[in-house]
Amino acid sequence: MSVTDQPPSGDPREALHDRIAADSLTTRRDYLRIVATVSGGLAVGGLGVAGGILPRHGDPDDAKAPSPKRIAAQLLSGESLAFHYPDEEDRAVAVRLDDGTLVGYFAICTHLACAVLWRKDRGSEGELYCPCHEGIFDARTGEVTAGPPPRALPKVVLTEQADGSIWAVGTTRSGESIEHGLCRQLAKDRPDLASRIGCPAVKGGGAEAPAASAEAETPGRRP
Repeated sequence: MSVTDQPPSGDPREALHDRIAADSLTTRRDYLRIVATVSGGLAVGGLGVAGGILPRHGDPDDAKAPSPKRIAAQLLSGESLAFHYPDEEDRAVAVRLDDGTLVGYFAICTHLACAVLWRKDRGSEGELYCPCHEGIFDARTGEVTAGPPPRALPKVVLTEQADGSIWAVGTTRSGESIEHGLCRQLAKDRPDLASRIGCPAVKGGGAEAPAASAEAETPGRRP
């Protein structure tokens, strides 16, 4: 299912259409999370996030390493796909850029957890767009390029098999590299495998985490 919209024309009806589309993808759990954040506990919540106790808006739940999931038979250049990963309540989007690069992200804005939409017509490579408060993320990196979102979109790690099928195989936190995200998850559930592929000892994660070692930059290589 592609989530590409029509080119923007300045028509206020189009902005309303985007808001409705985003609202329809925002679950009751997301609304409750927003209400809870706004209505109370801002100071406590901020301290909890800073200390790594509570997940930040858009960050995945790291209770366990996600299992691989086949999300598409193929994905052609310029196309996108909305899917759910790692759980059925977690919205995500896969995009094949025009040069063939395959990227995946959580489709949940890091501002107030509204739905993020893929807009192929916006920018030179398309944009990931949150119509709730005009948040914009770079399609290639997930970094914030405009609007109020405070952090980049967490990534969904995608791989393409020889038959062209696309699989989701892991997640990262906001600001975390794919290598570090995979090593962090493997360190909990598969320390033997993490050691074999050269992962450093990983305790934290996200933008504040230490950079992965040189050996971990190529996860397929044995130490």
